[in-house]
Amino acid sequence: MNGPENQRSHQTGMLAFARDLPNICSLAGLLCAVLSIYYAILGNLPIAIIGMIWAVVFDWGDGLIARRMKGRTDEYRAFGGQLDSLIDIVSFGICPAVFLLSYGEFSPWFLPGAFVIVAVSAIRLSYFNVFGLIDDSTYMGLALDNNVLILAFVFLFNSFFSQPTFLVVLYALFMIMAVFNIAPIRTPKFSGRWFSALLVYTLALTIIYGWILWGK
Repeated sequence: MNGPENQRSHQTGMLAFARDLPNICSLAGLLCAVLSIYYAILGNLPIAIIGMIWAVVFDWGDGLIARRMKGRTDEYRAFGGQLDSLIDIVSFGICPAVFLLSYGEFSPWFLPGAFVIVAVSAIRLSYFNVFGLIDDSTYMGLALDNNVLILAFVFLFNSFFSQPTFLVVLYALFMIMAVFNIAPIRTPKFSGRWFSALLVYTLALTIIYGWILWGK
C-alpha cells in the first residue's frame, strides 16, 4: 500500500527535527531574539542589543554546523532551511521593529518605520527562499543580519546625542538599511572564516553593553 495515508505514516515526527543539532542552534537564536523583544518592550535597550547580536551568532552557527555534519538527509536540510528562514523574520524583522518602537516610546509616528522593517524582511526572505544566492559567496541586497551588526555599533553613540536627535538618526538608519536590503546590488556573504570575527565582535559588544548596564 503506497497511498497518501501510508506515506503520512512514515513521515518523521516534528520533534525529531527539533533534536537536530543545527536546528537546536537555530532555536537558541530564536530564544535570544525573544529575550531581545522582551527587554526592548521593558525599555532595557542594552540587553535587547545583546540579545540581537547573539541571535546573529547562532544564525551563522547553524549553517556552519549543518555543513560539517555528515549523513544529514535532504529532509532535515529542507526542514532546517525553512526553520532558519522563519526564525530570521523574528530575529531580524520583528525584533528590530520592536526595538525602534521602544526607543520611540511606542509613538504612532514609529509604526510606519516598524512596518517597513518587517515588510522588507518578509520580502527579502521570500526572495531568498525562491532564488537563493547569486553565487556561493554573494547575496542580492544587504543581508538582514548585517542590519543588527550595524545597529549594535551605531547605538553605542546614543548617549552623545539628545534622545530626539538620536531618534531621527535611528529612524533614518533603519530606513536606509531597508533600502539596501532589497536593492539590486551585490553584497558579500560573510560566513565560514568570518565567524571568528563575528564572535570577537559580539563578545566585545557584549562586554561594552554590559559595562554600560553596570554603570547605570
